[in-house]
Amino acid sequence: MTDRIVIPSEDQNGLNASLAEHFGRAPYYTVVDFDEKGEVSNVKAVPNVSEHAGGVGVAPDHILELKPTAVIVYDMGFRAIDIFKNAGVAVLRANANTVDKVVAAYKDDKLQELTEGCGHEQHEHNEHHH
Repeated sequence: MTDRIVIPSEDQNGLNASLAEHFGRAPYYTVVDFDEKGEVSNVKAVPNVSEHAGGVGVAPDHILELKPTAVIVYDMGFRAIDIFKNAGVAVLRANANTVDKVVAAYKDDKLQELTEGCGHEQHEHNEHHH
């Protein structure tokens, strides 16, 4: 089973690309394929085409077409997390600001799963104020 991870990126510099702050608004997604030995076998940047189709709502759908094993992000809305989880795609929290560092952490199994979406916890607290 070979892995494929998708990382939202600011540019098309492959493993040297900087991570984008927001998943849905990233200009590019860097797609990293691994071979059977867990080494990087292919890296490509795909442009984010979701915005002209109405914004963040469809970004996960475009990513799912790439059939990733995992997506690695700083943060993501809880709806998007649900879409990926339901499709069997792991959502991992980025721990570095360049693709190569995140890929290294992924290979070492150092990334934690992202469970809470953007601002989700804020809403929870606000609802409890009387």
